[in-house]
Amino acid sequence: MSAGPCYVGVDSGSWNTKAALLDQAGRLLGTAVVRTGADVRAAAERVVFDLLQGAAVERSAVAAIWTTGFGRHVIPGATGSRTELDAHARGALQYVSGPLTVIDIGGQDAKIISVDAAGRRTSHKMNRKCAAGTGSFLEEMALRLDVRIGELPALAAGASEEIELGSFCTVFTGTEVLGLIRQGKRPADLARAAYRSVVKRVLEMERVEGTVVATGGVVSHHPLVVELLELAIGGRVIVPQFAQAIGAVGVAHAALAAAAADSTGAATGAATAAGPSSNSAT
Repeated sequence: MSAGPCYVGVDSGSWNTKAALLDQAGRLLGTAVVRTGADVRAAAERVVFDLLQGAAVERSAVAAIWTTGFGRHVIPGATGSRTELDAHARGALQYVSGPLTVIDIGGQDAKIISVDAAGRRTSHKMNRKCAAGTGSFLEEMALRLDVRIGELPALAAGASEEIELGSFCTVFTGTEVLGLIRQGKRPADLARAAYRSVVKRVLEMERVEGTVVATGGVVSHHPLVVELLELAIGGRVIVPQFAQAIGAVGVAHAALAAAAADSTGAATGAATAAGPSSNSAT
């Protein structure tokens, strides 16, 4: 249990809402994940409750809640926010020093973020035009293959034939998969093809090189994506602990940094107002 003020970061995603808790020294006390569903506010309240309960921290100990993600502007009790790009870059930098490239694969979008040696974001690319290259695509492929999304990794592990999915749209790819099923292609091979398609769509956004960090729910629950990313770029891909909650970790650190800056500013202002001390007698 933390004895001092704590800082909460909430990443309000389209599929899942994630939260992270830091103490005043920046130590990660815990994370939590809940399904977002149709009520963004309720999901945020639920994930914060689970987070504090899991860390045995009272709500009164929370000094600030900052948010990121698509629902960041409607989270109850939030006093600050950051974009997903800023949050994921900050979160990744807690585990790996820059320069680095962050690949975040979420439920509805994918991002590639470049960070320099000083920790500054230098460029980014986002895929928002289509669900291809995201968790939604894998959900659709699991549906087509008549398995639950959690069963897709084990199914793909039994693949023996490399199949290339050519369609760029999730809907068209679903139709393509149905055609391949009619041709007698094995579900295991089609499952692996779906993962290869995700990686291909992500890497089409931007050239990736140097130190690469992968974040998001897809890389957390589908390790084959990481394996295929490494094959595609010819190098190691780092998956930090709590990769799914990296955005929440990052925005919690933003809240902590803002509090530290306010404290420093207040102390400086107080010292200036007091003026120089004097020991001379009159």
